[in-house]
Amino acid sequence: MAKRVAIVGAGVSGLASIKCCLEEGLEPTCFERSDDLGGLWRFTTKVCKVTKCPDFTVTGQWEVITQHEGKQESVIFDAVMVCTGFLTNPHLPLDSFPGINTFKGQYFHSRQYKHPDIFKDKRVLVIGMGNSGTDIAVETSRLAKKVFLSTTGGAWVMSRVFDSGYPWDMVFMTRFQNMFRNSLPTPIVTWLMARKMNSWFNHANYGLVPEDRTQLREPVLNDELPGCIITGKVLIKPSIKEVKENSVVFNNTPKEEPIDIIVFATGYTFAFPFLDETVVKVENGQASLYKYIFPVHLPKPTLAVIGLIKPLGSMIPTGETQARWAVRVLKGINKLPPQSAMTEEVNARKENKPSGFGLCYCKALQSDYITYIDELLTNINAKPNLFSLLLTDPRLALTIFFGPCTPYQFRLTGPGKWKGARNAILTQWDRTFKVTKTRIVQESPTPFASLLKLLSLLALLMAIFLIFL
Repeated sequence: MAKRVAIVGAGVSGLASIKCCLEEGLEPTCFERSDDLGGLWRFTTKVCKVTKCPDFTVTGQWEVITQHEGKQESVIFDAVMVCTGFLTNPHLPLDSFPGINTFKGQYFHSRQYKHPDIFKDKRVLVIGMGNSGTDIAVETSRLAKKVFLSTTGGAWVMSRVFDSGYPWDMVFMTRFQNMFRNSLPTPIVTWLMARKMNSWFNHANYGLVPEDRTQLREPVLNDELPGCIITGKVLIKPSIKEVKENSVVFNNTPKEEPIDIIVFATGYTFAFPFLDETVVKVENGQASLYKYIFPVHLPKPTLAVIGLIKPLGSMIPTGETQARWAVRVLKGINKLPPQSAMTEEVNARKENKPSGFGLCYCKALQSDYITYIDELLTNINAKPNLFSLLLTDPRLALTIFFGPCTPYQFRLTGPGKWKGARNAILTQWDRTFKVTKTRIVQESPTPFASLLKLLSLLALLMAIFLIFL
């Protein structure tokens, strides 16, 4: 049984792993190369190498070689949790931009961006329309002389404030919505998504509509971008044809645009330089990991990778749920399936064959948030049993199914059960709007209120029928 656990990285996944280790009575030691947040904590400590001990097939132990202030140290651990994530190495594809070496202005990756003051009265080009690129473009537009946002494929842009002023994720991320989406053919889901996204503003009129609407791409969450575009503060442009000394030429637009600063919001790559490729090998942006966590070929499952996944949902509860299961495997409480079964699943995930239903998770590391979380919860007997709850606690069951899929649900039962989870679920909307209802208003009942309640009840009964059909 693992006792001493090395945790590499003190980001959200690393901190969750520390917590889960402590909950299971293990002794975590966290190594963090920066001087920022850490665990039980060895700041500014670089992990140089993690290798199997000579008796690994018997003990499952690892030798962890670290470096701190120029001095190396070797320590033996019973298990290792790698929590470095997928945002480790800035991706700067300069070869894809002809003429960039002749550019006399300043250019850098978005990771280096700290404050918009450097853009004052400058002509700025932001390349890449993910959340980082869009945020930088919007913030920069308040000071810059002109801001261009270059995108190759476009993107759907969402407001954080969804229908009737509700937070978008609390409306979108429900078990009912997820089941409904996954039961529909992908073309219909794609059409419904496009219709919903365009209900805020017509993306085609703003030059934003995605070229590929079938494959899922993380939507951009930005409440200010449409306003910046319509007022001319941010100009949406296609991909770049050529970079010159003091300007750029965009594809399909012969006019040269003077540019002073280029920000590459072109994403990240990841690697595990401290691990031998025989332990974890990265190919085509993904690794051969069972449930995105465990290498399938190790004779002893004493190494886990946490946070190497891109769910359409919150990363924090995803990483914590991964760690809850992984720690119990490391401890020997839960067992992994046979290697052949794990290999089969890993290969299936790598192929990324669309099912034809629901959203198309076709890119590396993409996953359906609720479906994936439920898989892990099932392994530790912590998944809520809706059928049982419907008989014993119908109010809670219906709230779980139709309400936001918040992490309280993951603590209703199983290891790590929290006695306050039920009340937290039933009162989550009260806390959500407590910060907005700073002025109490009297709501007058409408003539249609009773009719709407009746229709809602009928819809609820129909949904319950469909669940257990």
